[in-house]
Amino acid sequence: MPKRFAAGLVSGAVLASALAVPSLAQDVAVRGGTVHTMAGPAIEDGVVVIRDGKIVAVGPAATTPVPQGLETLTAEVVTPGLVDARTVVGLAGYLNQEDDQDQLDEGAPIQPHLRAIDGYDPAETLVDWLRNFGVTTIHTGHGPGTLVSGQTMVAKTWARTADAAAIVPRAMVAANLGPGSLGDEGGAPGTRAKQIAMIRTALTQARTRAALDNTERDQAKGTDAEVPGLEEQVMREVIQGRLPLMVTANRAQDIMNALRLKEEFGIDLVLDGAAESYLLLDEIRTAEVSVILHPTMTRHGGDYQNASFTTAAKLAEAGIPFALQSGFEGYVPKTRVILFEAAVAAANGLPWNDALETITIDAARIIGVGDRLGSLEVGKDGDVAMFDGDPFEYTTHATGVVIGGQVASRAVQ
Repeated sequence: MPKRFAAGLVSGAVLASALAVPSLAQDVAVRGGTVHTMAGPAIEDGVVVIRDGKIVAVGPAATTPVPQGLETLTAEVVTPGLVDARTVVGLAGYLNQEDDQDQLDEGAPIQPHLRAIDGYDPAETLVDWLRNFGVTTIHTGHGPGTLVSGQTMVAKTWARTADAAAIVPRAMVAANLGPGSLGDEGGAPGTRAKQIAMIRTALTQARTRAALDNTERDQAKGTDAEVPGLEEQVMREVIQGRLPLMVTANRAQDIMNALRLKEEFGIDLVLDGAAESYLLLDEIRTAEVSVILHPTMTRHGGDYQNASFTTAAKLAEAGIPFALQSGFEGYVPKTRVILFEAAVAAANGLPWNDALETITIDAARIIGVGDRLGSLEVGKDGDVAMFDGDPFEYTTHATGVVIGGQVASRAVQ
């Protein structure tokens, strides 16, 4: 066990927001008995120095001076701020009432133009709750339930407004295959073949029309160029590789359907859920796609009936890039906690450091923000999580959270 630091720790502590809103102070140092930078070996008795919201120094305390006057927080274990690679928190609220459930609109089967930022509530209690477990960044947005449910965003878990929270306002387009998005009885899509046909139609239309420049379209129609609708504009961005298509697919046949779309259209594909991905390791690796794996402890029923606690370990062994997620839950409190999901994956064959990577640097890379988040390195955002022991032990507590150099949460009695 790392050396325990007495200062700044409260046994059995809980976290509370330091202030109701972010403070102006952005210079702070964090000292840990063990600092897991996720950019190299762990540092014993390490220090992270943050100025103007960015990390300016990381190293052993003996050789990494803390500038005079900086507040220094201490903890037994320090990690990068945790990154939840897939959630609906901020659109889905903890009350589980109609007025705080914006993660799904069932008005039409394909709605790629719905933007997560327009439904995101940074003051939602669940955002605060996740942050108090060390989660500083979430990839959130429209959830499963329709064929193409909308867009996702990447947000920090401490901000006054959705615009201030968003670091990637438009991250991915969320599509969903399998029984969960077959629609009502008698409605579209109805079958798996119709699901793929409808997505293929939308992608084909976007690709065909995008191939015509304004002159060619004018000549063909003899009129001014037609302005594509919002739905088509977004699907063009998918075709052009400007927005990844994140496809929730859990059963092997649905995963193969998603891989087939990638091959046919050359799109940037991210697999979400992927409960039966252990049956298709060669195919997924050959397709060179990343996986945002379902929560380790997801209930093994319905679409997840063949889920396994050991899938994370198998993906790691196969060399497939993947991250863990909290996902979507239909019941209160509407979310899981990635810290616990990674801990159970570590208890079922995934090496400890690999498990931490799935909720830090690997998650950041897969959602497109690995250049600024997910590891404690000079130049990256000053996002830090602090713990009073091994983060994956059930009796460990989060004792502090720093986001962009601001002390967002700290331990209180």
